[in-house]
Amino acid sequence: MSPTSPTTSPVSPVFAGHGHVTFLGAGPGDPGLLTLRAVEALAGADVLIAEPEVLEVVRGHARASVSTPELTVVDEASTAAGVPVLRDAVNLVMEAARGGRRVVRAVTGDPGLDGNAGAEMLACAAEGIPFEVVPGVANVVGVPAYAGVPLRDEQGTDVRFVDARTADDRCWAEVGASDGTVVVSTSLDSVAAAAGELVAAGRKPDTPLTVTIAGTTTRQRTWNATLGTIAQVFKQGKVLPSPEGHRPVIAVVGERSAPAQRDQLSWFESKPLFGWRVLVPRTKEQAASLSDQLRSYGAVPHEVPTIAVEPPRTPQQMERAVKGLVTGRYEWIAFTSVNAVKAVREKFEEYGLDARAFAGIKVAAVGEQTAAALVDFGVKPDLVPSGEQSAAGLLEDWPPYDPVFDPIDRVFLPRADIATETLVAGLIELGWEVDDVTAYRTVRASPPPADTREAIKGGGFDAVLFTSSSTVRNLVGIAGKPHNVTVIACIGPATAKTAEEHGLRVDVLSPEPSVHKLAEALAEFGLRRREAALEAGDPVTRPSERRPGARRRRTT
Repeated sequence: MSPTSPTTSPVSPVFAGHGHVTFLGAGPGDPGLLTLRAVEALAGADVLIAEPEVLEVVRGHARASVSTPELTVVDEASTAAGVPVLRDAVNLVMEAARGGRRVVRAVTGDPGLDGNAGAEMLACAAEGIPFEVVPGVANVVGVPAYAGVPLRDEQGTDVRFVDARTADDRCWAEVGASDGTVVVSTSLDSVAAAAGELVAAGRKPDTPLTVTIAGTTTRQRTWNATLGTIAQVFKQGKVLPSPEGHRPVIAVVGERSAPAQRDQLSWFESKPLFGWRVLVPRTKEQAASLSDQLRSYGAVPHEVPTIAVEPPRTPQQMERAVKGLVTGRYEWIAFTSVNAVKAVREKFEEYGLDARAFAGIKVAAVGEQTAAALVDFGVKPDLVPSGEQSAAGLLEDWPPYDPVFDPIDRVFLPRADIATETLVAGLIELGWEVDDVTAYRTVRASPPPADTREAIKGGGFDAVLFTSSSTVRNLVGIAGKPHNVTVIACIGPATAKTAEEHGLRVDVLSPEPSVHKLAEALAEFGLRRREAALEAGDPVTRPSERRPGARRRRTT
């Protein structure tokens, strides 16, 4: 029998007349660091209360109907003015809980290290409102781990945690007298002051120091220095002064943060596409698995639909074909895209049919993604190309018509209105009759927002993945031509040719016509680029980053 969590027992935590509050740690910023219990609590929430940056991390695990009231801290001016619309977190939490609702109060890091969360817990206890605490990965632990900075070694180094905003002279004196690791929570523009406090308290100026901003996210950046040189490092690197000087950082002081160790242990920032903004010109449904793969390489995918799918102008042909499918008109049905599966599935649902209607019919899928869509429908395809995942690959494995073993000689081919004739011609050559039916139309999508268009034309993206010739034509048509600093990656020779016809330089060509192989090829390109920079002694930069003296990009 598997163990059960005491927080997920079948007894509801919501008692009669009372709500329930879950104080939840959202971790340092990477949504992947949320605990299983956190995901469960978010899925059951009626109300979700969090600061905007925390809401961005946890919102995807909550129901679409969850209420997310705006959290506004009451200041003295608004209180004096008698403005009742500004409410702080504790008031929002208590109001929702009094109404018998399930409330999740999410905070960055861990609730036990958040002073405001502690005050809110006391308010719940005072009114007898039941609550629970779901711990999260604390910033002071998670950020150094992602920066490649271990806090302890085999000798059991002492570790001290300091919040520079509230530390007094006694605190600085204690950590200054220690030779252990000190983890300091501070802001970017206060790092040098915190370093000065430690030196004044007895730490040597040459003590190694690492400073990490936006830790555990793809915006993470870490600087190596010493207590005595950090101010100069920030000045030479033009890190400060900056309008982002108020942003929080985690500084680690001690031998465990030595640059020599971080060079070996920096697993996160050394990913092949770390921080790259990659344009994925596909529909969101199609782009999901591709975007997940890009994130695993450290990239920040930005999905821009270039093609919209619409029903055929005359649905009668599709209706006749589906009825023929049920009455035994076909020996085979061949699916050449996920959209074709979706179109047939929708028509089935319209007629009250399900996957059982495929009984006795052989089913072919052009590739793994299309096969996965069929399996999700409840249909296991009989034929998927063993080699190239394309119409040509499908034809290589397709059996010729045999009048002895095949009682029916007809194939149902639901596809797009702009599909090529390769598969139809090949099936006819193999002796099959083909009902070539327009199941859906592909039309050019609406233009993306203005800021996305400017980023495309102005070099704001590091790379763009083109998965077909139509994505090239449509992206250029709705958003303009990508800037020449942007890395262009194409799924195959035909797509590359179309890109070149539009004046684009193709940098990456997938070895196989697969979106996952395309993403893999881009990651290999990024890794070679990174290794070349390190070998030359140059800083590792992204394609979109400007270098001193570089030609300014055209933004119009």
